[in-house]
Amino acid sequence: QVQLVESGGGLVQAGGSLTLSCGASGRTVSYYDMAWFRQAPGKEREFVGVISWSGDNTYFADFVKGRFTISRDNAKNMVYLQMNSLKPEDTAVYYCAAGRIYGSGRPMDYTYWGQGTQVTVSS
Repeated sequence: QVQLVESGGGLVQAGGSLTLSCGASGRTVSYYDMAWFRQAPGKEREFVGVISWSGDNTYFADFVKGRFTISRDNAKNMVYLQMNSLKPEDTAVYYCAAGRIYGSGRPMDYTYWGQGTQVTVSS
């Protein structure tokens, strides 16, 4: 069993940056692809990006390409989402998730989920 805990959310002005962290416990996530999703009020959960288990590959949704990056430190069981040039429409609860189907944007393909962290971008 894997427990994921996100942190680092908060309030930021448009154009600003924020780094989210996802810590894993219980079992190593070294062999899982790690993704970030987000969910805004009244909207479905949407895929943001994913990093392969090795850290060699990343894939992002079009709306964050060039603005967000994902990195991981398998020795620390940590995954990070660096968000730059934030926009008000990036406001959402951000979730990290662990799965084994690299590149999938479907929440159903991810086995473990964190509880989420709120990101609010003011205009």
